[in-house]
Amino acid sequence: MIEPLQPIETSTLYALSQICWQSSDWKQALDDIIKTIRPHFIFDNIAVYLYDKNTNQIEISYARATGRGKSKEADVAWGEVIINEVMHKGTVILQEPETPNSDRLQRPYLLGIPLQSKNAGYGVVVFVRFGTPEFTPDHVRFAEYMSQQISSMILRSEREGIIQELEEHINTLQIQDDFISTLSHELKNPIGFIKGYTTTLLRKDTTWSRDIQTEFLNIIDTETDRLRELIDNLLDSSRLQSGKVILNKQILRIDALLNDVVSHARIHHPTVEITLDIRQELPSLMGDPRRLKQVFDNLIANSAKYAPGSGINIRVYRETNGISLDFRDRGPGIPAKDLEKIFERFYRSDAHADISHGSGLGLFISKKIIEAHNGEISATSMVGKGTTIHIFLPLQEAQL
Repeated sequence: MIEPLQPIETSTLYALSQICWQSSDWKQALDDIIKTIRPHFIFDNIAVYLYDKNTNQIEISYARATGRGKSKEADVAWGEVIINEVMHKGTVILQEPETPNSDRLQRPYLLGIPLQSKNAGYGVVVFVRFGTPEFTPDHVRFAEYMSQQISSMILRSEREGIIQELEEHINTLQIQDDFISTLSHELKNPIGFIKGYTTTLLRKDTTWSRDIQTEFLNIIDTETDRLRELIDNLLDSSRLQSGKVILNKQILRIDALLNDVVSHARIHHPTVEITLDIRQELPSLMGDPRRLKQVFDNLIANSAKYAPGSGINIRVYRETNGISLDFRDRGPGIPAKDLEKIFERFYRSDAHADISHGSGLGLFISKKIIEAHNGEISATSMVGKGTTIHIFLPLQEAQL
């Protein structure tokens, strides 16, 4: 007996349209669609084949067994025998069993419908029924309608992916453009100082006292260090981005390393109060002391620059499988819109636009170094109350 197509209410069509347009994942949407249309359109298997430009082949992208043969998915028909013909002809193909067979699973009815974008076919939807009933003309029309909805979901998903990639590319270009502008400014400042004071010292029509000469030379020395730091950061960020940095790991004590870092920081930032809080004995760990020192120096320098006068508290404590470090200041904090981006390469917050010195590379470099130690780094902040940078460094298995 031929199965009649059950009438579809307006509410069902509305539910289908909502599923199609609200879901960002066409495969998940198709799962929901199958449940919705089952009372109106019966099939045992459904498969979606899409053309893969990389392999130049039609590959299966989605498959669900919903009825007979569900327990033997790998051994039953999925419409492979008709997909090439459907793609080639660009038309609906209905293939019925040629010979009778007592085993329903050996008598598949295959309904193949092309997926098309404008005039180009890019895939096939196959509906499979095992045994009776056969597909009626009403069933075929409904299957075509559903295939159009599936096609629109797939195309929309692809276009949304392309749009996202373009937006990310545009954002990257904008960040790089901003970086080039910032870099030009950063390079001009120290070069300008070095050139200006060197030219002044070389003037033959003026004699400078020893104190003034010393002052000028100190400025030249400071700006040279700043220029070198900027160039080092650029090289570091490029190497870390490409994964070409090799760590010189050795057994080290993080408390000893931090004591050394803090001692030097107090000399370089005499107006900043730095406290180191270590309340328990810490195990040794494997790490690159020079690179870890680079991270800690950068975090202290950032607090001194962006939260002057707030003080810096460094808390270090043992975890079950590693060591955690919190670098906390009580400065102006970081806006929520910037917080998730501060570890991105070249990123600089608009909130710190009045602070010209900075290339947006320090935290990116810090993140890459910590990740190279299989660790984690993150930030929390409240505007007006300060910022905390949290670092976790794991212990080796033998040290746990």
